Amino acid sequence: MPLAKALELAQEYDLDLVEVAANARPPVCKLMDYGKFKYESAMKAREARKNQAHTVIKEMKLRPKIDPHDYDTKKGHVVRFLKQGDKVKITIMFRGREQSRPELGYRLLQRLAEDVQDLGFVESNPKQDGRNMIMVLGPHKKKTEAMAEARQAQEARKASAKANPGRSQNPVDAPSEEPAEA
Repeated sequence: MPLAKALELAQEYDLDLVEVAANARPPVCKLMDYGKFKYESAMKAREARKNQAHTVIKEMKLRPKIDPHDYDTKKGHVVRFLKQGDKVKITIMFRGREQSRPELGYRLLQRLAEDVQDLGFVESNPKQDGRNMIMVLGPHKKKTEAMAEARQAQEARKASAKANPGRSQNPVDAPSEEPAEA
């Protein structure tokens, strides 16, 4: 079809004449709403980026002589990171005479790996690196799966909040059903 006729046809239907394949003989053109096409392609790209996950390595630093409560707190952070689908780099820092006892750090890292084995696996075994001993834990779940689960849980919370307006989702904040005594 001649170019003039194609342009006339595009104006008649209030569309744009877009060249699809310039190198073809003859060149291939298409009638379309170019603004709508650009918008839809931008939305597809945005959706693809939303579902994409960045590999993040979180770091947790420990000392060989860590208190049991502090260990539990740090382990809780590692568990949270693994549930979110992030890798965790655990560093044990040795100071002074502690450097002559690397087996303390090795045992601590092995204990932590056993405690979180249902959520993650040892990606790189403990290695001594100067004053530090390093181990990397990887999650069993992929980041995208963890993000999808978190999104579903959030939607479920919103749905239950809509179903029960005025009721607190936290049982501690909820008013008691017992009448107050005077």
